[in-house]
Amino acid sequence: MSFTAEVKDELSRIVPEHGICCKAELSALIRIQGKLSGKFRLEIVTETAPVARAVVRLLHTLYQLKTEVTTRRSTLHKTYNYLITVPAQIGLEEAIRDLGILTVDGLEMGINARLVEKPCCVASYLRGAFLGGGFIANPRSKFHFELTCGHEALANGLVALLTGSGIPARAVQRRNAWIVYLKGAEPIVDFLAFVGAHRSVLAVENVRVTKSIRNDENRRVNAEMANQAKSIEASLSQVRNIRFLIEKSGLDSLPPALRELATLRLAHPDVSLKELGELAKPPLSKSAVYHRVRRIDEIARAFVEEEKK
Repeated sequence: MSFTAEVKDELSRIVPEHGICCKAELSALIRIQGKLSGKFRLEIVTETAPVARAVVRLLHTLYQLKTEVTTRRSTLHKTYNYLITVPAQIGLEEAIRDLGILTVDGLEMGINARLVEKPCCVASYLRGAFLGGGFIANPRSKFHFELTCGHEALANGLVALLTGSGIPARAVQRRNAWIVYLKGAEPIVDFLAFVGAHRSVLAVENVRVTKSIRNDENRRVNAEMANQAKSIEASLSQVRNIRFLIEKSGLDSLPPALRELATLRLAHPDVSLKELGELAKPPLSKSAVYHRVRRIDEIARAFVEEEKK
């Protein structure tokens, strides 16, 4: 089962306490996945069995409407989908109007304000929208969230509901549909918590923590490798300068303290300055070693400058 299906399974089991919240959820779901035809014949398609059951439950509970459910198998994708048909009957037109889908002027393109007056109703509407056209990628691979709908007005209405609930969202047109999307893990977690998918919140948070720990570890290893590379490059430069001085004037030309350090560096080209200091007798601090290394480098540069004249 995909992560999207897991989230929809969890959300479809939530039964809102208030009738208006149930209507908000059903309205959003029908707005995205429903189709009106003929003399008020309603069809709703979903690929998720729990969502199909939730639609039938809401239609029966709220409006006592007769429904027919047909299971269909896609020959192309080898998957099943569920067609919920609400045939023309007494009460269907009134239900569609009550759900804010149909107005005296025709189909409602935006979101009926009566259905989303309270935060609980907003949560229910967004839950219904996700049940109808939501997608969440498996957080183990990436954090990606989309809501697909058919009209710009509805997409903008969903963005307004999300941003008004503290969840930053944007809408973009893609081919013949409008996509409402969230960027990053935090807005996705906020959305799931807001609509009541608490089990899914824990799943995303666990992955986010794991990724954070892994990223921290990768950064630490990368930093250590970078420091090691710098240390090796510095050591090779020191060895080159010492060999250059030996070639030009010999080690005996160096002061005793620098001569001792140069001998140690040639014998241990792969150790750090701190480790080099520990090998000295008596041991030297890292700053003392650095000071002597810098003096050797200055002497080597002076030879180079003298040769250029």
